[in-house]
Amino acid sequence: MPAAITGAVVLRAAAKRGTSPSRSAARRSGPPPVSLAHDHDDPEVTALRTAVTGGDWDGVAAVLRPCRDQGDHGRLTWLVGCVQDLPGDFLLEIGRSRSDDPLARTVCGARHVAWAWEARSGARASQVTREQFDLFHERLRAAEEHLYAAVESDPDSAAPWCFLTTASRGLEHGHDVTRRRFEAGVRRAPTHVALHSAMLQQVCAKWGGSHEEMHGFARESFAKAPPGSGMGVLIAEAHIEHWLDLPKADDAAYIRSPEVVEELRRAAAASVLHPDYSPTESPYPALNAFALAFWLAGDRASARQLFERIGDHPTRFPWAYYGNPGQVFANARQECMKAKPAKPAK
Repeated sequence: MPAAITGAVVLRAAAKRGTSPSRSAARRSGPPPVSLAHDHDDPEVTALRTAVTGGDWDGVAAVLRPCRDQGDHGRLTWLVGCVQDLPGDFLLEIGRSRSDDPLARTVCGARHVAWAWEARSGARASQVTREQFDLFHERLRAAEEHLYAAVESDPDSAAPWCFLTTASRGLEHGHDVTRRRFEAGVRRAPTHVALHSAMLQQVCAKWGGSHEEMHGFARESFAKAPPGSGMGVLIAEAHIEHWLDLPKADDAAYIRSPEVVEELRRAAAASVLHPDYSPTESPYPALNAFALAFWLAGDRASARQLFERIGDHPTRFPWAYYGNPGQVFANARQECMKAKPAKPAK
């Protein structure tokens, strides 16, 4: 998950739980941490990161442009997200040097969104200085400039709208503005998972929404998706967000309730565990989200199914909620792999 979504959430989770969410799993000695330094077994991610690091726009475009030409909005957005956190001035400046290229404007805008969250830091709002907030908002406004330029040059692309949805949340434009941006993206790509995840964050309680609105959005979006769609991850993300927002005294009872566990199982069976699940973007973010949710729910057999598919491909989100993501992932996996295999879904 990009810095635009994590940030303060990670710090809030650490403050709530101490050093770890699974106080037994992250503190005791266990297996070595699993590295997050992988490219999702995707050679295009490797090529893209190499091109960005080397300041090679032609190399960047060679990876991204075919996605746009084919109308694969989900993969295009995901690939841009794979490099939006990379340091250096290349992506920050490419939108100016290639101002007539909507793809360059999109990548530049996405980088500015991540750069804005870097300025804000992962601290709670009360601990962020006025200067940090000013810089945060300045960079998000710059992101909007590039992203709207991309929209004007390429009105059929959904990728700019995904990053505009995130920027809207950071600038506190309000739910109505953020939803209009989300709906603009959905008209172009109805089952765009990252776009829906960005909107899910907006309707979370921590951003002025509510648990009811968040779950309603996740369920409605998932219900519209065909079997095998990645949209099922919204169910897992919503339950993780709800669990995270609860006091320690109540969170375990919530996430382990029969109703939550059953909904997670149904969502996983119809999405990441469905025979037709084959996202053009990486499957690992969704697999990791479900693995965490089942682990927290105490459903180790279901979690084991996810860990078997993940292998050595943990993602920073959601494990970064709990400190060292590679270590928490390794400990959770070790716990769950001891469980009996889950029975095949009927």
